[in-house]
Amino acid sequence: MRIISRRRLVEFWEIHPDAEQSLRAWYSEAKNAHWNSPTKIKAVYPSASILSNNRVVFNIKGNTHRLVVIVEYSQGKMFIRFVGTYTEYDRIYALNI
Repeated sequence: MRIISRRRLVEFWEIHPDAEQSLRAWYSEAKNAHWNSPTKIKAVYPSASILSNNRVVFNIKGNTHRLVVIVEYSQGKMFIRFVGTYTEYDRIYALNI
C-alpha cells in the first residue's frame, strides 16, 4: 500500500515516543501489504474497526493510541487522517475526518 503521509506518524511519535515502535511496525506492515478489501485488513489486524466511507481505525500500542486511515482499495493507497491518544480519539468523529 502507498501510505500518505508518513509525516503524521513521525510528528506523533516525536511527541509520544512510546508509540514509535508500534507505529513503525504498523507502517512497515501496511507499506508491504496488498490489502484490496476490508477482509484482508481484518485478517492481519482483527482488532481494527472497519467504518463506512472506507475508513479503518487501528489500535496502536495496546489500544493506548488510535490511527484512522481512509483506504482507496482499488488504487492501493491509505491516507492517514488521524493519529492520537485514545482520549484524543474520543473527541473526534472518525467518519468525517
